Amino acid sequence: MTAAILDVESVHTYYGESHVLHGVSLHVAAGEAVAILGRNGAGKTTAIRTIVGFTPPRQGLVRFRGEALHGVPAHAIARRGMGLVPQGRRIFAPLSVEENLLLGARPAANGWTLERVYAVFPRLRERARQGGGTLSGGEQQMLAVARALMTNPLLLLLDEPSEGLAPIVVREIGRVLMRLKGEGLSILLVEQNVPLALRVADRAYVMNKGQIVYHGAPTELAADEEVKRRFLGVS
Repeated sequence: MTAAILDVESVHTYYGESHVLHGVSLHVAAGEAVAILGRNGAGKTTAIRTIVGFTPPRQGLVRFRGEALHGVPAHAIARRGMGLVPQGRRIFAPLSVEENLLLGARPAANGWTLERVYAVFPRLRERARQGGGTLSGGEQQMLAVARALMTNPLLLLLDEPSEGLAPIVVREIGRVLMRLKGEGLSILLVEQNVPLALRVADRAYVMNKGQIVYHGAPTELAADEEVKRRFLGVS
């Protein structure tokens, strides 16, 4: 069995006194793409925030490459090799596309460079001198993915990358994720777009009310009409 790059073990996460995650456990193997699916408010974004250190768990453990992250601040977790594409993109609007890409770049041998990113996202090359805030929503999402890749992550976490995008852009995001998966990058994808997630993922988790309620292969989930209807709103 391939070693896990990420292990989340029975985490309980709170916002103040509000108990959001209730004993969530999941893992991502090296080179694997894993999806977390669920409706709005299911706890998916909180799971991402817990993993990257923005909202550390009060109970349970997050391990990255075998190392427990308890007490490790978010910036140090990022330096260990997690790259985040946050919900809402969070690009730096006043900075140019190229400045956004270079801001957090961490060079690596045979890693992601400006030239390599521009080869995957030709539109960003065309917009390199433009302010990030002038881009379309789809272009901003491409920039958010490219910016995370420039950190040369060992694990790429994406929080709702298809949110609010036109179908043609969603297909492009899917194409890029399939390419990254093919190159062996470990991926944790949070999505409401079930077809996109099941196309990319090797395994899928379904969350509801802060708990994992289903775990299986994409083909199994695609065939499970009850789970899709009850927890994903798909019929």
